[in-house]
Amino acid sequence: MLTRRRALQLGGAAAAASALPLPASAAPAARPRVRLAVSTYSYWHFTPVKYPIEKVIEHAAALGFEGVEILHRQMTDETPAYVNGLKKAAFRAGLSLPMLSIHQDFVHPDPAERKKHVDHTTHCIELATQLGIPCVRLNSGRWKTIQSFDDLMKVKGDEPPLPGHAQDEAFDWCIRSIEACLPAAEKAGVMLALENHWGLTTRPENLLRIYRAIQSPWLGINLDTGNFPGDPYAGLEMLAKDAVIVQAKTYYGGGKWYTLDLDYPRIAGILDKAGFQGWVSLEMEGEEDAQTAVPKSLAVLRSAFGAA
Repeated sequence: MLTRRRALQLGGAAAAASALPLPASAAPAARPRVRLAVSTYSYWHFTPVKYPIEKVIEHAAALGFEGVEILHRQMTDETPAYVNGLKKAAFRAGLSLPMLSIHQDFVHPDPAERKKHVDHTTHCIELATQLGIPCVRLNSGRWKTIQSFDDLMKVKGDEPPLPGHAQDEAFDWCIRSIEACLPAAEKAGVMLALENHWGLTTRPENLLRIYRAIQSPWLGINLDTGNFPGDPYAGLEMLAKDAVIVQAKTYYGGGKWYTLDLDYPRIAGILDKAGFQGWVSLEMEGEEDAQTAVPKSLAVLRSAFGAA
């Protein structure tokens, strides 16, 4: 027969056991964590006067973003005072700096020219380290047989090789150049993220050809939702499982080169299915003033991704 004291002890143990968390197999599946950032590019579309990154940090904090992606070309300079000032401003605003987006071009027949871009990339890896940024966006580069970017957009980035050269050469140049950057990235602890940007990586299968040839844990994919020449959802499904960060395009007021009506709940579902968890960075590329278009874009992304 149980004594009253023993019964109370057993009852307390049962109550404590019932308060323990459920095993993983019994717990409801949680949606992968997605955090929302805004690219400084959203406030500056390469107009003659640069929009100050410090002001983007202020806007981002006021609107409730969790991070700011810095476009390298938008930086005023690289002096320690300026770089440390950006880092301090983000910290005091409670914001992360998830990615430094840089420009380079590995599609060039001259090895010395490619070396310049490798050196630029390794320099920017060091700059990212100074800023406390864990990821650097890469471009593959392009042939530039179509000089005008406006004209390149008219053909959806489908650019022919230079006379006397073949597309396979460009893939080799790009692969070898990225491989030359990886030791610096690994040493610094900075991920490289190759974007489906206009050029050699316009088509997702081309980007995957480069990515899979390298097979490095320090190289991932920066998935841009607006940079697909065909069906964006088919392209997103191809790249989603290897994405380490996502750039989400919006086009309020109409885009400069084109306008897409992207279904962000559908995109969120594709990323969710692929197990993506991490940063989604807004790139507002429309003609509407960023002061009104960025808050609208944030509302769309919050609703789609269920972000706080």
